[in-house]
Amino acid sequence: MRILYSHRIQSRDGQGLHLEEMVAALRAMGHEVLVVGPSAYGRGGLGGDSQAVALARRLLPGWAAEIAELAYNIPAYLRLLRAVRSFRPDAVYERANLFFLAGAVLARQLRLPYLLEVNAPLADERSRFGDLRLRRLGHATERFIWRRADRVLPVTEVLADRVRAEGVPQARIEVIPNGIDLADFSVPAPAQAEKQQELTLGFVGFMRSWHGLDKVIRAMAAWQGRPRLHLHLVGGGPALPELKALTAELELGDQVHFAGIVEPDLVPKLVMGFDIALQPAAVAYASPLKVFEYMAAGRAIVAPAQPNIREVLEHERTALLFDPARPGAMWEAVLKLATDPALRARLGEAARQEVLRRDLTWAANARRVVALIETELARRGAAGGGISAQPAYPHGGRSSPERRQPL
Repeated sequence: MRILYSHRIQSRDGQGLHLEEMVAALRAMGHEVLVVGPSAYGRGGLGGDSQAVALARRLLPGWAAEIAELAYNIPAYLRLLRAVRSFRPDAVYERANLFFLAGAVLARQLRLPYLLEVNAPLADERSRFGDLRLRRLGHATERFIWRRADRVLPVTEVLADRVRAEGVPQARIEVIPNGIDLADFSVPAPAQAEKQQELTLGFVGFMRSWHGLDKVIRAMAAWQGRPRLHLHLVGGGPALPELKALTAELELGDQVHFAGIVEPDLVPKLVMGFDIALQPAAVAYASPLKVFEYMAAGRAIVAPAQPNIREVLEHERTALLFDPARPGAMWEAVLKLATDPALRARLGEAARQEVLRRDLTWAANARRVVALIETELARRGAAGGGISAQPAYPHGGRSSPERRQPL
């Protein structure tokens, strides 16, 4: 099968990791995948936007930047059209992005199955953080692509509810959470079941103030008991300067370690060095990548007890889940794990086994996507007698094998 993977990602961050893992999993199944997106993708380095994008956002007023996002559909559509002519895909798989309509329009025009991966209600998200000026237009374009997709693939049931509320029938919604490549965690270090004099708390990801990592650092400063606690923070983000300043203020430089942004292939080893893995807060609809990394590494996890997290973790079986509305609840869970090595070992092992039991992997996600494409192709074939349902490629004719090689 030939799959055209359309995206508008500009930076190599969690979005890019999702893209690259899914593409790798599809190709490992023997499918041809052509990735089509901005030429700037990855130029800004790991975790950063391209310089051109960053400059445009600085110089243009908010509404003008959003008009530029909408105008980007013209070159994007032409790029996709050229790709379709040479690659002749069986389906278009797209990562949803606000104001990005090109994939939906092209797939409808050429009668190609169109699968849309939805990771967030982006219009709401950008409105909440004050980054959306043309709100009515933003919501309208998001609703347009959700309703045009043959299959909408939200990453959580919570997000699926939002998609349904915008008029997408349940029959066209398939929840596919984020996943993990177990090969990266092939031999996870078992959690130590004996008492330790020192323990490492760990967090991986983009750090924002609402994550509450400052509360962890303050609680560590107040903790005078045993074991002695260290905090290992891996990643970047706007909260990083504040966290470093707080660490210096509380004189915890020997206990709080900042690894900075690291290459993805280094993350598994770092996570397996944690004794307790932290997800201090989470967006209500997200499927946090770090949770799957923690589970695959067999770490004892502390996370908020909210619906999207409970889709993956179960309190006192695969993690300790705390009430995010109760002050101090997260730290109580941390200390419970810190002082109970047997509990850490049991939860860590159960979390790893849950990944295996439910096959929470990129490979499984790829298989589900392929099955959905096959179902859609079969439906179209049955409805159109196998002829009219075929894609209407411009200029007809099959491309040569050389032109159908994936990028």
